Order: sequence, then structure tokens, then C-alpha cells
Amino acid sequence: MSMLKLALQNFKSSFRNYIALVISLAFTILVLLNFQYIIYSDAFTTLGERNKQYIDMVVQIISIVLGCFMFFFIWYATNVFLTKRKKEIGIYVFMGLTNQKIGRLYMLESIFTGLTALVLGIGVGTLVTHLFQLILVAISDVTVNIQFHFEPKPIIGTAVIYLVLYLVFVIKGYVSIVRSSVLDMVSAGKKNEYVKRKNWLLVLKAILGMCVLAGGYFLAVKNAGQEALNNATMAVVLVIVGVYLLFGGMIPFVFQRLEKSKKFLYQKQRTLWINQVIFRMKKNYRTYAMTCVLMICSVTALAAAFAMKMRYDKMVHFRNTYTFQVLANEPDLDDTLAETIGKDNEITYSGEITMLALDSSKIDTKYQQANYALLSYSQLKTLAEHAGLEFDLPEPSDQEVINLQNQPLISTITEQQLGTVNIGGKEFQEIADSKIPYMGYLQEDIRNYVVSDKSYEEMIPQGQQIYTYNYRIKDIYNYEASLDDLDALVNGAKDVYVGRVAVNPKDTELEWVKVMYSVCIFVFMVFILASGSILYMKLYNDAFEEKERYRVLKKLGIGKRTLAKSIARELFSAYALPFVVMAVSSYFSVEALAKVTRTDLLAVNLISVGVIFVFLVLCYLGSVVVYKKNVELRK
Repeated sequence: MSMLKLALQNFKSSFRNYIALVISLAFTILVLLNFQYIIYSDAFTTLGERNKQYIDMVVQIISIVLGCFMFFFIWYATNVFLTKRKKEIGIYVFMGLTNQKIGRLYMLESIFTGLTALVLGIGVGTLVTHLFQLILVAISDVTVNIQFHFEPKPIIGTAVIYLVLYLVFVIKGYVSIVRSSVLDMVSAGKKNEYVKRKNWLLVLKAILGMCVLAGGYFLAVKNAGQEALNNATMAVVLVIVGVYLLFGGMIPFVFQRLEKSKKFLYQKQRTLWINQVIFRMKKNYRTYAMTCVLMICSVTALAAAFAMKMRYDKMVHFRNTYTFQVLANEPDLDDTLAETIGKDNEITYSGEITMLALDSSKIDTKYQQANYALLSYSQLKTLAEHAGLEFDLPEPSDQEVINLQNQPLISTITEQQLGTVNIGGKEFQEIADSKIPYMGYLQEDIRNYVVSDKSYEEMIPQGQQIYTYNYRIKDIYNYEASLDDLDALVNGAKDVYVGRVAVNPKDTELEWVKVMYSVCIFVFMVFILASGSILYMKLYNDAFEEKERYRVLKKLGIGKRTLAKSIARELFSAYALPFVVMAVSSYFSVEALAKVTRTDLLAVNLISVGVIFVFLVLCYLGSVVVYKKNVELRK
């Protein structure tokens, strides 16, 4: 029999054992392909070139993340495949085959497995790409025309990325087999990730892991100024390292201490499974750490999705505080403007305020901006009352100032930093800042400072007074009905009017944020499925190794029901431990995200953890059923 036929025969006979591996690999290919299709799709071009660029940039970043995930997932999956096949194909040594031929046999089987996953992933991915984009658009709530079209570039790109990564690890497996002895291959299934460690080393890793994890948690929730971004990056690194050390040291150490407690060990038949949990934790701690990190990433991705959505809503509300804003050189123009706008629209509320426009050379502040203006405290309070906006700003003294800020998507500064501002040669102390849109759209491009009425009067010679008239209409989508008359009035008296602002509620400038929201939801689902499938595959593979042990236990007279309970408790710990660590760690990661987006995400955190809990319960129930079948406990 030729090597190719033998490899094909082995692939067919073992396919059922590796169907979870094939499906998982195919799923990662499917997801990456669908994200690549977004880049090459022209559906989002209708949102404008800027939105398209932002969407492509976000998708490319997500694709890089998915590519890194694919790298580690293929690494893990091929290691599982190699470990399992080493024990089986090691028997061929006794048939006279050299290690080189056995390695080639492994490569051929791996290639059949990888190509099956590729064909399945590309095939199903191409079929569902239209559906994927429709769902993406529906979640994003953007208006674009989605049409299915076959595009070879994303298919070729995805296939090349996958094949390069996959072949690297197949070659690595070939080298491993060539360098292995017969004993290594026959006993490979029992080695896996297990490394024997002394108690003092476990204690050291436990202490170090807790310290590193605590440091990551601290940096995640710490308020900071310009260093906030660096803190967040360091927090991510520390949490990943801390989780790894926790599963490699702290958790095994705790279970080993429980094992030595007779009071704990000899109750509820724990002797049947507690030692297995300890062995499995030492053996598979890298897998548990990886799945835990994936789950933390999934929760953070979902939190990012909702944070983006809530920030988008706030930014739109901020911008639409006033529908029309007219800037003029003269006072007492409210009646004329209200009459012009009122011809075709009902005015909900209106208000006027005088801005003192200042040249940037007269301002010395940490906030570098092109346009600056001063506002009188009493006038701003009156404007807020007319617009129905909350107003709880403290009244500044003659040497104090309040900073009105815009509503950014994210802020790298999470700590309120009040400093001093030099205006026209006079030093002012900042006493507060506010993101309430008192000045509407004009608060986005102009840095507004609120000073006392006396200070405002003193500063008038330093700048130019601009009378600002603000109007909000009842039907903001009917704003165009008043636009022509308003433009005619403003353009007809250019010596009186400086300009006008009309806010289009259908403006697509921020539509990319909504697409990012839906993309993050898909990333959340991908990482959840990945973490669940990794745990499932690991336990599925471990079941074959435990077959003999359960055979012995049955011969010793231990009932099937008792063994079934032992399996259930053993597998429960495999799912519960990563989940608990994830639930705790995710609070800090989501809290860090909440700080930079100035959004309350506690409810999102609880919901996402709940979703993961339900998914892991389903995986756990499936694992128990399959595990019992593989150890021949259901016969």
C-alpha cells in the first residue's frame, strides 16, 4: 500500500475523532474570510470615503487580531492532533517504517485534515458572506445596499494566511516525529503539557501570579492623565501573565493542599476525581489560561461594542442639541430668525448667548485648539434653562474658569486634570469641566471657557463679541424646509450675520462607529466559540487517555452512576475554574474601558458573563456525554 493511500485510509478512519478540530479550524477560516470580504466590498462606500476608510481600518485591525488568534489556535490544534497521532502511528515503527516515513505519513494526514477544514471554511464562508453582511448592517442600523458578488481576492488572501500558518506547524510536527524515539511516540499521549513541579516552585508562581494579576487590576482601574494609554497596555500584559501564572501555580497549589486534607478528600467520593483535577491542571494549565484570556477578550469586545454604541448616541445627541445656530455681529435678532425658521418648522426651544471670540495667540493652555471663546456664567445659565439642560456648574470667581469640552468617542485621560489658563495675560484657575452640550455643535470645534460676568466684561477689548442664536425644531428631519429661507436671510445681510450652522440628523460622518459596534459583537461571539471549542477538544482528547483507568475502576466494583458523578465533577472544574477567573478579571478590563469611554458598562459586563456562562454550560453538558461515551461508560 502506498504512503498516500495509507494516509487517506487513516484520515477516513479517524475523521470522526477529529471532526471537532476540523469544524473549529473551518470556523476560524469562515470568520476571517467574511471580515476580508468587508474590505473588498463596495457596500459601505455609500457612507462616504471617510467612513469607508475608518471601517476598513477597524476591520483590518480586527483581521490582524483574528490572524494572531488563528496562529495560536492552529498551533494548539495541530499539537493536539500530533500528540494523538504520535501514539497511533508510532506502532508503524514495529512494522519497519523509519521515522522519516512516519513523519511523511503524519504530514499527509495533517494536510488532508487542513485542506478539509479549508474547503469547508471557504465554501460555507462564501455562501454566508451575504448573510453576514446583512446581519452586520442590520445590527449597525446603517442604510447601505448589500448585494452578493463573488470576489476571489479575500478568498485567496484568507487561504494563503491559513495555509502558511498551518504548513508551518505541520512541518514542525514532521520534525518532531523525525527526532522522536519509539518510546516518545508510544507514550506521547501521556506527556502533553505536563511538567512535574516542586511545591516551592508552585508557591513561588502562586505568589508571583497574584502580585502580577493585582498589579494589572490596579492599572486597569487607576485614574490617570496622559499615561492612561500606557497603563492600559501594561494592564493587558500583566493580566495575561498573571492568568498564566495563576493556572500554572496558584490553582494547582490550592488543589494539592485540599488533597492533603482528609476531611475534604474523604467526603462525597472526592478521591475518585480530585487527583485527576490536580493532574489535569498541571497537564493542561496552558490550555485553561488561554481559554480564560480568550473569554476575557470576548467580554471586553462586547463591552467595547456597547460602549461605542452608547458613545455614538451621546455624540449624536450632543450635536443635535440645536438644529440651527446663527452667529451675528448684532444683538436683538431673535424675532427675525425665529420668524424665518417658524415658517416651516415649529421651534421647540431657543436661546441666545454672546461669545467672545479670542485669537489663539491670547490663550496659553494645555488644550491646543484653533478656536477659543469666552462665555459669561450668567448668560450660560440662562441658555441652559431655555434649552432644558442640566446646570450644576459652580459660579467662578474673577480668577477662576470652567472648561466646556466636546463629547469624544474615547478619552485617553481618565483623571480630571484641572490646571491654569492664561487668557489675555491674566491667569485663571480651572475649577471644573463639563461635557454637557450647552453650546451644541459649536462646542465641538471651539474651546469654550466660562468666566464670571465681571471677568467677561474686562476681557471684551481682547476679542470680538459674536451674538449666537440657537434653535431646536420639533421635527429635526424637516430641517431642510427652513434652510433656504435662513440662508437667504444670512447671505443677504453679510454685514450683520457671520454665519450659520445647520445640523443634519442624517449625517453619516459617524456611521463607522455603528459598524464598529456590530463588528465587536461578532468578535465577542468568535472568541466565545473559540474558548468553548478549545476546552471541548481538550476534554474530548483526554477522554481517550482515561479509558483504561475507568476500565480498572469498573473491575474494582465501582458503579457506573458513581463514576458518572465523578466525571461530571471533574469536567465541571475544567469549565468552572477558567470561568471564575474570567468573571473576576473581566470586571477590571470592562471598568478600564468604561473609564476611557466615560460610560457605565456594569450591566453589559454582567450580561456578557451570563451569556458565556450559558454557553459553557452547554459545552459542559456535551463534554460529559461525549466523555462517558469515549471512556465506554455508557455501554
